[in-house]
This record gives sequence, C-alpha cells and structure tokens, in this order.
Amino acid sequence: MSTLTARPSLEPFASPLEPERRAAQTQRLVSLDAYRGFVMLLMASGGLGIAAAARNVPPESTWKPFWQFLSHQVDHVEWTGCVLWDLIQPSFMFIVGVALPFSLAKRQSQGQSFGRLLAHAAWRSLLLVALGIFLRSTRRDQTYFTFEDVLTQIGLGYTFLFLLAWTRPRSQLLAAVLLLVAYWLAFAMYPLPDAGFDLGSVGVTAKWHAQYGLHGFAAHWDKNTNFAAAFDQWFLNRFPRSRPFVFNGGGYLTLSFIPSLATMTLGLLAGELLKSRRPPDKKFWILVASGFAGLILGMVLDRTGVCPIVKRIWTPAWTIYAAGWTCLLLALFYAILDWGGYRGWAFPMIVVGMNSIAMYVMADSPFQGFVRDSLRIHLGAHVFDWAGTFTPIVQSAVVLTILWLVCLWMYRRRIFLRI
Repeated sequence: MSTLTARPSLEPFASPLEPERRAAQTQRLVSLDAYRGFVMLLMASGGLGIAAAARNVPPESTWKPFWQFLSHQVDHVEWTGCVLWDLIQPSFMFIVGVALPFSLAKRQSQGQSFGRLLAHAAWRSLLLVALGIFLRSTRRDQTYFTFEDVLTQIGLGYTFLFLLAWTRPRSQLLAAVLLLVAYWLAFAMYPLPDAGFDLGSVGVTAKWHAQYGLHGFAAHWDKNTNFAAAFDQWFLNRFPRSRPFVFNGGGYLTLSFIPSLATMTLGLLAGELLKSRRPPDKKFWILVASGFAGLILGMVLDRTGVCPIVKRIWTPAWTIYAAGWTCLLLALFYAILDWGGYRGWAFPMIVVGMNSIAMYVMADSPFQGFVRDSLRIHLGAHVFDWAGTFTPIVQSAVVLTILWLVCLWMYRRRIFLRI
C-alpha cells in the first residue's frame, strides 16, 4: 500500500492501444468518486443500527412495517433475491472496472510502459488478496485463509481485468459473456446430491432448506452442495487451518471471483463509455438502457429457472441483474454531478470515495470497535440512551461520523491511500 500526498487527477482514456486519444479531457469524473463514497459509507455504516432499532419498535406500532422494511434492506437476503445491502459488493467491483481506463490513462501519460503497468497490476492483485486475508484474520488465533470477501475477490481477478483493458470493447463484452457461460455450465453439469444426502453435514438445516432451498434444475445453485463449494472443500484445505474446512456458513465461495471478474469487466465497458467523446446525454441514456436490459435479462433467467439470482455465490443471473442496478446508479450520479454540475451536495461522499481503502480498513478492522468502545468509556456506557428506540441508530451514526472525519482530515491534508 502506498500513500499519495498529492490529489490524483484522472485523464480520459479510450484504449491503451489508441494513444492519440489520451489528451481529450483532463477533468476528474466526480460521479465516480461520489458513487464509490456512497457505497463505502453504506458498508461502513453496518446498517446504521436500523435492524436493532426495528426490533425495539413495539409490535402494535403503526410504524412497525416501515421499520421492518428498512431492516430487510440493510441485511443480505438468505439466498435468492436482492435488497439494497446486496448491491454494495457488486457496486464496489463495478466501480473498479469503471475506474481502470482512467487510471491507465494517467499512468500512460506519465510515460509508464506496458511492462511496468502489468507489474503494478499484478502487485496490486497480490496486495488486495493479502489485505483481505489480513483483515479476516484480525480476530482469530492464526492466519485465516479465505478468499470470498470483496478485497480478495477483486485481487484474484484484477490482473485479468487489466489485460482485458487492452482489448476492444467488443472483446471485453465477449470475455464477460464467456466467463458467465462457462461458470453456468460448471454448476449445471455438477451432479446434484443423492436423495438421502445429509444437508446438515454442510451446514444446511432442514428448516432453512425448506424455506430458502432450491429445487429442480435450480438446485445446482443450492447452498454448499454446488460445484464451487466442492472446490473449496479441496482448495481451502491446502492451507494451514485450525480445523479442516467443510463449508462456509454463509455459502460464500472462492470461485465467485470468476463471475465477479465479469462484473468488473462490465464496469470496464462503462468506464470506456464515460471516457469516450460521446455527448453526456448519450452516455447517460446508454447507461440507463444497459441498466434496464440487465435487470430484465437477470429476472428472465431467474423466473424461467435457467439460473437463479443468488448474490452469495455470484450466479450468472445475479451478475447480470446486479450490473443492471450498478449501471442505473452510475447513470444517476453521472447525470447529477458530471452532466448537470450539481456537486456541492456530494462532498461528504467524495471525501470517502477518494479514500475508499482507508474507510474500508477502518470499518472492517478492530478500529471501528475501538471507536465505539472509546465513546462508552469516556462518555459513559449509557451516553446514547436518551435516544430510546433509536439508540442503535444514533450510536452507529456517531461512529460513522468519526470515521468520516478521519477521511476528511486525510482529504484536507491531501493524503490518499492507494494500492
């Protein structure tokens, strides 16, 4: 990880193979920083204590359904479907792809060769994987080798994404399609468990399966009995562990980095679009049309039984469906900030978006707990009790504000962490 003491600038980029187009624009894509910051603030908020507050609302309250709806939106669905919280990781990965053309353009303008750029991409991949493993190990007795969190997933695919950035958009789209088709085939061809298989042996209770499990052809994408789960039972046990790996409690998978690479590649296409010379209105409408196309195609694949929408194992249908939402969100931020020029309101998000790694590390490490405990130690264990039902929300908001102030302090001093 390196610290940059000057505010980075992003130059436009159509393709590394077309250097004559690199000097088109030099304005930073503010919408990308704001979108990234929005996603990181969502992640760092931990749901803003909404789920805990919803449990405090009396059952007879007329507001109970509203709070239950909010609570549902700030936690991952059990298996199929999608809520707001499920869109955090695909947004982050999609943004990685969007940012890559701008990053490469900047580095090329500094005279960096392809070899140096490739070495940097490979080094970045290694650091992202290492940082992900480190953060997952902070509360354990030994290094916890796991590869399903967002940082390791990005790291596993980033070098391949870098290589795709040197191809034409048509080739990038073809690569994304082939990745998803190959991943779909691997699951579809993997044999289903026998009728008498003990689901409890892979952490799936009968009650859970009755409520959330998949049946028929869709069962190829069921929890912990699929192709990639079998791979993890082999792969993860190649590493030192306190006890043998049998299943992931949430159903998450190492091989999800393959369809995640498709998500980043679709982001790469969006980045190339925003980098192009097209008028802002055309860029906006292409993103909107692509977004709705992704939503419709993803739902068709799910409803017809071809492939269910499951975020936890990043099914091809989920990849396409989530890409629809990320395109629409990017279009919204682009229309307001870069096309419309209304930027002042987004400053809190931009501050975080330009230091997303710093915010991620603070939120996903013991530091956030340290802040929370320090508030209780120095201000009193019941300092937030005045908020009553909304105590969890107030406490979470205060902790999030402190994390944001750290990012603001870094922003004011032009300190930006990059990998």
